[in-house]
Amino acid sequence: MTGHRPLLWLAAAMGLLVVVAGIGVFADPREVLGAPLWAKPLKFAISIAIYAVTLSWLIGQLHRMRRLAHIAGTVSVAGLVVEMIIIVGAAVTGDTSHFNVSTPIHAAMWSVMAVSIVVVWVMTLVVAVALFRNKLGDPARTLAIRAGVIIALVGMGLAFLMTSPTAQQLDDFQGVAGAHAVGVADGRAGLFLLGWSTEAGDLRIPHFVGMHALQVLPIFLITLELLSRRMPRLSSPQVRLRLVRVAVVAYAATVTVVTWQALAGQSIVAPAGPILVAGVTVTAATVLLAAAALVAPVRQELQRQG
Repeated sequence: MTGHRPLLWLAAAMGLLVVVAGIGVFADPREVLGAPLWAKPLKFAISIAIYAVTLSWLIGQLHRMRRLAHIAGTVSVAGLVVEMIIIVGAAVTGDTSHFNVSTPIHAAMWSVMAVSIVVVWVMTLVVAVALFRNKLGDPARTLAIRAGVIIALVGMGLAFLMTSPTAQQLDDFQGVAGAHAVGVADGRAGLFLLGWSTEAGDLRIPHFVGMHALQVLPIFLITLELLSRRMPRLSSPQVRLRLVRVAVVAYAATVTVVTWQALAGQSIVAPAGPILVAGVTVTAATVLLAAAALVAPVRQELQRQG
């Protein structure tokens, strides 16, 4: 099956933008909110390229509802192009794109971006529905793909937590409505290029982790399939299914923990208290459950069905 050509063209265009924005990060000394001016176009270009390739691959897995999914992919391309035009335009003018409602033009651009992302979310949901209406391979592959797109939709939706004005913004409105950080103002100390706050919570983290389930879980499954050629234990469809189940639960739990951490105003580099306990618990439980999935007996009748 072939992929979705407009999405692949979008990925190629984003690849070129990655090069341009990457040069800009080091060649242009200007900053916005303490970060290199071209960091945001660079990050969004990378993310959209990955998303476009993944969605193209997912549409290529379909037999039923393929035409509807193809239309959804094309609409997604249009929405993402609109968003990137605004983001790059803001960078060219040395301005901010997100949360900026300081003038009628800025407010209009921010509204257009919001609508375009809602459109992309809805189109991804359409593809998700199609994935649930198609046979995608063995149970492990089916679960990895379907769970990946569902968790990704949740992660994409978490972005809306950033769009409400903070109490500080309402008390002293300066033309900005919404923020990435929780507990401090945007623009303070953060991780290089990513910009994630090292002082407080940051809602970009659960958004990032959640939406990339779209890639991580299918890649995990494909890795198991490749390893099965050298590891006889993984040749069992039942063992692969068990491991994918563990991965899905672990990933969903991780999204929950990092969302909790961000909303609590706690930095990703300094987990503490119940959040630290939750993170350690998820990690330990994942290791134990994965080990149990590998060593548990395989029922022969299910092995033959696989």
